Amino acid sequence: MIKLAILNQYSRRLVIRGRVQGVGFRPFVYRLATELALCGGVKNTSQGVVIDLEGDPEVIAQFLYRLRQSLPAHADIQSIEQKEIPAAGSTTFEIWPSTTDATAAGGQILPDLAICPECLQDIFNPGNRRYGYAFTSCTHCGPRYSIIEALPYDRAQTTMRAFEMCPECLAEYATPTQRRFHAQPNACDRCGPSLSFWADGIEHKQAPLQKAIASLKQGKIVAIKGLGGFQLLVDARNNEAITRLRQLKQRPHKPLALICATFAAARRHAQISEVAAALLTAAPGPIVLLPRRQDVSELSRLIAPQSPFLGIMLPTTPLHYLLLGAYGHPVVATSGNVSGEPICTDNRAALEKLSVIADAFLVHNRPIQRPVDDSVVQIVQDRPQILRHARGYAPQTIHVANQLPASTCVLAVGAHLKSAIALSIGEEIMLSQHIGDLNNAEARNQLKQTADDFLSLHQARPDAIACDQHPDYGSTQLAQALAKKWKVPLIPVQHHYAHILACMAEHQLQAPVLGVAWDGTGYGTDGTIWGGEFLQVTDHGFERMAHCLPYDLPGAEQCSLEPRRSALGLLYACYGAAAFEMTDLAPMQSFTRPQLVILRKMLTQKVNTPATSSIGRMFDGVASLLNLHHYISFEGQAARTVEFAASQSSVRGVYPFVLYDTQPVLIDWRPMLKAMVRDIQDAVMTPVIAAKFHNTLTKMIVDVSRQMGIQQVVLAGGCFQNKVLIERTIRQLSSAGFTPYWSQKVPTNDGGLAVGQVKAAWRQLPHARR
Repeated sequence: MIKLAILNQYSRRLVIRGRVQGVGFRPFVYRLATELALCGGVKNTSQGVVIDLEGDPEVIAQFLYRLRQSLPAHADIQSIEQKEIPAAGSTTFEIWPSTTDATAAGGQILPDLAICPECLQDIFNPGNRRYGYAFTSCTHCGPRYSIIEALPYDRAQTTMRAFEMCPECLAEYATPTQRRFHAQPNACDRCGPSLSFWADGIEHKQAPLQKAIASLKQGKIVAIKGLGGFQLLVDARNNEAITRLRQLKQRPHKPLALICATFAAARRHAQISEVAAALLTAAPGPIVLLPRRQDVSELSRLIAPQSPFLGIMLPTTPLHYLLLGAYGHPVVATSGNVSGEPICTDNRAALEKLSVIADAFLVHNRPIQRPVDDSVVQIVQDRPQILRHARGYAPQTIHVANQLPASTCVLAVGAHLKSAIALSIGEEIMLSQHIGDLNNAEARNQLKQTADDFLSLHQARPDAIACDQHPDYGSTQLAQALAKKWKVPLIPVQHHYAHILACMAEHQLQAPVLGVAWDGTGYGTDGTIWGGEFLQVTDHGFERMAHCLPYDLPGAEQCSLEPRRSALGLLYACYGAAAFEMTDLAPMQSFTRPQLVILRKMLTQKVNTPATSSIGRMFDGVASLLNLHHYISFEGQAARTVEFAASQSSVRGVYPFVLYDTQPVLIDWRPMLKAMVRDIQDAVMTPVIAAKFHNTLTKMIVDVSRQMGIQQVVLAGGCFQNKVLIERTIRQLSSAGFTPYWSQKVPTNDGGLAVGQVKAAWRQLPHARR
């Protein structure tokens, strides 16, 4: 505490909201205030940071200017509320104890951050007291969201409260000039979390890291407890180990991620642009999808079969750096979960559940408050696009203006696949981490826990619950239960409308907007399955302006696993019963004769064959027509192979299609498909056909946009994870004079749907309250 001259000319209270807890903000304020000889104090509260200042008005004005100009690296000020207060006659500036205001909510929580360069130096410096310590952190890095239990962000309200700091750590924590001043996860090997190694049901506390490294060298599968949950690791060069991992995790084809020890190592295996390099080395530390280098043979081809991309990340925690640095080779890293379930976070649960997969476990005794998986990012038009919103990015706060009372709170529960929740308080929408698909009770329970967790963290009571219109989604069923529990309106939101609103929220767009919502399936307002939509978003709702000609899906949901069924539906829409005579085509050859008899009856009699306008299912059908996939083991597998094929051709040609002048406009894709079939029968190369297919879809978007004449065009939905499709569409729309927007920070897939549901609920809430 530094005594200063008494300056009582002026006294102000600042209430600062934004990302101002867990980023070294209070120490920064302390140093700035004392440098300027201001008196008063700073404290964390549930609603943000409160600063009381006493001093000369001009000096306080200088403080405010410098406050905004030189923020700590990860801080972000959303708003500063100022008011005059009576002078307290302070003679010092202090960091005061945090307070909790039960009536206040909305303090932002910082995501978990990768280890900073200074801490990295500490753990590899033999002269540093944290040399080799796997839980080193400071105010610039380390766990945040995964350990916080309540706001405000103080050690006593994190899972670090069980670890009492030793005198040296306590001195750092209490010294304003130290970068560990008020760093809540601060610890060392004398007082902090520790590692242990488990194998064959026996715990080993001696040399746990070395034992884990030895297990990897022996080709074993090692489960490691990371920042937000467990990961499963194997040597990235070991075909046998990767094959075992795939078999035991029931993940036969889906690409696996890699951790490379250094940036130089990553560059040996992938082509890394400047944008990608910045992403790899940034504090969020995501998995980045990078073009594979073809001249490198060290890595197993089983990591990402059929894909020209590798998902690569650098180590994000001290533990990962120590392990990878000593191991010396890249490792495969995939989520530590049993297929379909959320990732494991608890040691005991992991030892029980993951023992069917892992041979050994490297664990620690710092509890994980909530599961946070690894984020996945790709680069579109030289900009990052988040595909899986998790560690390093979640929770994300989006500020979106609205006309509702400042205390209005909406909880949105997302969709069924790639589920995530969103909570809005006033004009802030907070998007949770990726939870996963809701195909089992464990995943649905995790969705409920995440919703309860968000409400508890922000001390919020919802005024409405928003969900998808599909009645059978696990998220919809949760929404119904929550609306009943809280006695508030339930607001179902059309799936594709929510996709477009989510992108609009991210970019702060106002109506009118033409939204192109293309994905696998979504419940339509007319009882059919939508997925190839053009929606005009107005100030109060939306209008379906155009859509693709519907076709039938024989077997309904079975089509999501068998692209050949979607291909048959497309062929039947083009040729009718004659499609069954086209035995030269790959999808027809994939069925047995008895199967074709049954499928013919289904299509002609309209039995279990829902109609859809889905572009996502069209991609699946094209994959089957091109003999790329007739069955898939993960969502998007077939569509991605069509994308990868298209990337191998620079052909600019397009196939024909027709726009019918109806209301809504009907896009007849049948001429395109018939032309594709002719190309297939004429043995035109697959990349050429795939590229012309993408070009045609792009032209559909541009032609419909021209017909609608709306300047702002939003591209949303899972199909726009397709890098070839979205980049070609962006370029063509821009050349045609439109302003295209696409999701970058909020996932364009169903992982961002909850944000759009919140925005839709805002529009309906005044009516729902009546």
